[in-house]
Amino acid sequence: MCGIWALFGSDECLSVQCTCAMKIAHRGPDAFRFENVNGFTNCCFGFHRLAIVDQLYGMQPLRIKKFPFLWLCYNGEIYNHHTLRKQFEFEHQTKVDGEILLHLKVFLGRDTYGVRPLFKLLTDDGFLAVCSEAKGLTDITHAMASPASIVPFLPGHFESFDLKPNGKVQSVQMEQFHCCTQEPAHAVYDTLERLPTRFDEETVKSNIRALFENAVKKRLMAQRRIGCLLSGGLDSSLVAATLVKLAKEEKLEYPIQTFSIGSEDSPDIIAARTVAAHIGSEHHEVNFTAEEGIQAVEDVIFHLETYDITTIRASVGMYLVSKHIREKTDSVVIFSGEGSDELTQGYIYFHKAPDPKAAAEDSVRLMKELYLFDVLRADRTTAAHGLELRVPFLDHRFTAYYLSLPEEMRTPKHGVEKHLLRESFKGLNLIPDEILWRRKEAFSDGMMSVKKSWYTCLQEHLESMVNDDQMEKAHKTFPHNPPCTKEAYYFRQVFEKHYPGRAEWLPHYWMPRWINATDPSARTLSIYKPDKDQ
Repeated sequence: MCGIWALFGSDECLSVQCTCAMKIAHRGPDAFRFENVNGFTNCCFGFHRLAIVDQLYGMQPLRIKKFPFLWLCYNGEIYNHHTLRKQFEFEHQTKVDGEILLHLKVFLGRDTYGVRPLFKLLTDDGFLAVCSEAKGLTDITHAMASPASIVPFLPGHFESFDLKPNGKVQSVQMEQFHCCTQEPAHAVYDTLERLPTRFDEETVKSNIRALFENAVKKRLMAQRRIGCLLSGGLDSSLVAATLVKLAKEEKLEYPIQTFSIGSEDSPDIIAARTVAAHIGSEHHEVNFTAEEGIQAVEDVIFHLETYDITTIRASVGMYLVSKHIREKTDSVVIFSGEGSDELTQGYIYFHKAPDPKAAAEDSVRLMKELYLFDVLRADRTTAAHGLELRVPFLDHRFTAYYLSLPEEMRTPKHGVEKHLLRESFKGLNLIPDEILWRRKEAFSDGMMSVKKSWYTCLQEHLESMVNDDQMEKAHKTFPHNPPCTKEAYYFRQVFEKHYPGRAEWLPHYWMPRWINATDPSARTLSIYKPDKDQ
């Protein structure tokens, strides 16, 4: 996880503008650098580094002798860089995985699901500013009279610009290079061979296992310690168990650390303890209290750059467990289970889908919106503490294959969501059976007992923070996405305090479909059935 920032055609002195780049210093605690572009006194790159690969030569902006007029700033990992190096016979100057991008000449782009964030500011006269997080652009100044909007760069797209002699830019190409339903072009360079294309159940389950294990294996590329978030739910348990298995096969020199957070009697803590004992990880439990969570809310909203209700609720626990990992352990590369619920129709409301086609369409919608919700949460809460997130469920080959399966195969079966995924790992003893068939529990709910959810504690605390008069005028005060509860109103107030006038960053709230829901929590839905003894 790193932080990238760049300006082209600045009208303000760069030494003043560069202070804005320090707002994302948390993304790269190991080193930072500012560098001018040769011959352009109003263009520069800023980079905050979290050293994961090639700690000697991995600093950015990266430049090589073969292309002296190219600069590279990127955030992420190129897992197949060794294969591409051999395939195209590039002469590499460093061992940095990203050097391959200089040889391939990509300009400005973002991954398919927006796992890594990117924001863009572009004025009418061609001043371009980009940053990993929007907060690094909010105080950027420019000469135009009209305000410039800051927008998230669309996932799965790339854009190229002409750089003019005066340092300004002009967009010349903006295209989508990959959609989640397409098999990625890089599949032909994958270490896993082509799979059988039959749709009989046993072939499908075998393919799911092979692709998922491959997704975890390729993400082992790191020179820093690897750990894993473990909520005790199906998704994080499959990731953790597969990670521990592969770490032993690859002979990693350290045990995999797993991390869970919750109150002492919470379903997540108890389930995660069971999984950790089963897989043999070095397990860490972080105690969570409602008071600690409430104190963290404002910092969480600042890092998230959103006011979405369920995103904030779920982010508090992830933010606090990430803080523990940074302060108390040496794990830096953190695996997590994000993306599975969207991909495998894991949300409880999928039980109410009118038909398999509607469910499949909504699954794709959720995948395309990940960068606004779950992936945004996972990136910002970990990056806030200088950790690098890796999400194998969002591997491009794995997701494309799963979404290519017949619609009927992917729906909930026998009252159980994610039935196909569970069946694929049945009988392997990879994780305990009671976890393999554990019902869906939202991360923000499972941190505390069913008797009193985290969101209930939060709502009770915020009841006195917003008065009834404010709620009556909420539609006028906040015409875009007006808050309907005092909790939502408070979140919006905090957001507006840090990012005034930027409400458009969130097009809509996350809410369940096909059911009359007024709250995003699974525990508020009439179809919610907790596991016993919770």
